[in-house]
Amino acid sequence: MAGRKDGFQGERSAIMPPFVRERMETDPFLSTLYITDIGYYPHAEKHHVERKTPLRQYVLIYCMAGKGEYSIGTDVSHRTISENQYVILPAGEAHEYSADMEKPWSIYWIHFGGTLAQYYAQDAGIAQSVRPSDESRISRRITLFEEILAVMRSEVSDDNLHYASSLLHHFLASLRYLHTYREAGDRQDTSDITKATCHYIDENIERHITLRQMADYVGLSVSRFSTVFSTATGCSPIAYINRRRIERACNLLRSTDMQINQVSHKVGIDDALYFSRLFSNVMSMSPSQYRNLQNEKNHAEFA
Repeated sequence: MAGRKDGFQGERSAIMPPFVRERMETDPFLSTLYITDIGYYPHAEKHHVERKTPLRQYVLIYCMAGKGEYSIGTDVSHRTISENQYVILPAGEAHEYSADMEKPWSIYWIHFGGTLAQYYAQDAGIAQSVRPSDESRISRRITLFEEILAVMRSEVSDDNLHYASSLLHHFLASLRYLHTYREAGDRQDTSDITKATCHYIDENIERHITLRQMADYVGLSVSRFSTVFSTATGCSPIAYINRRRIERACNLLRSTDMQINQVSHKVGIDDALYFSRLFSNVMSMSPSQYRNLQNEKNHAEFA
């Protein structure tokens, strides 16, 4: 039984109908790893799910902000899952999970199955940490998730389902083999405060970032950090964050069909009206005008 049937502002999801699920279970390629449901719930206040009848699929919950709790099987105790943690609830067991009342979570979630699913889910029944660091590559993982979601929300074709399955292997591997995933990426020079800060901002662009958090990350006082960063970049840390948010928003407006409020949540701004004002101040046009202009340019190129 799920809470908040009216949904959450900015949410996106894709639910596969029964005939597609049957097709995936018998397909030689997809039967190894497939997705039945996938979505993103930002600030999911009063989100609550209780399944007494077990699912045949595993349920991944990736908490990006806030916190929640969950229980598995007959264990009545509830475990906490917090920001920068994920858990995979096992297939074939009843479970329950819900957002925290005071700090409701923002989560990416996937229901997945297949003969290889159990290997990716191994030991993940207890919340696992994926905290930001100078080599964490969280933003790349989230970009990968967004690509999977976009494919699953488009035409249900064999090619799309096969491609989404291939991406899911990569996404789950980035969690299951976390150390290898991080080692494989480009390392940041931690002695360079500016580079480390910019990396931190990119990794946390979907969250509310404070000066204190950035200063703590590079080990400086707030005043010293602000001076060092402003001298190196020519703008304040907050101004830089806003610029990066608008750059990310422009990319989403060009490349996706997300609604304006959804884009706002994706760049860490809960208030869509404030987002529109900030966007207009930086770009001298509203988000809708920017999207329309980009669409006109694309049509002109292919005319």
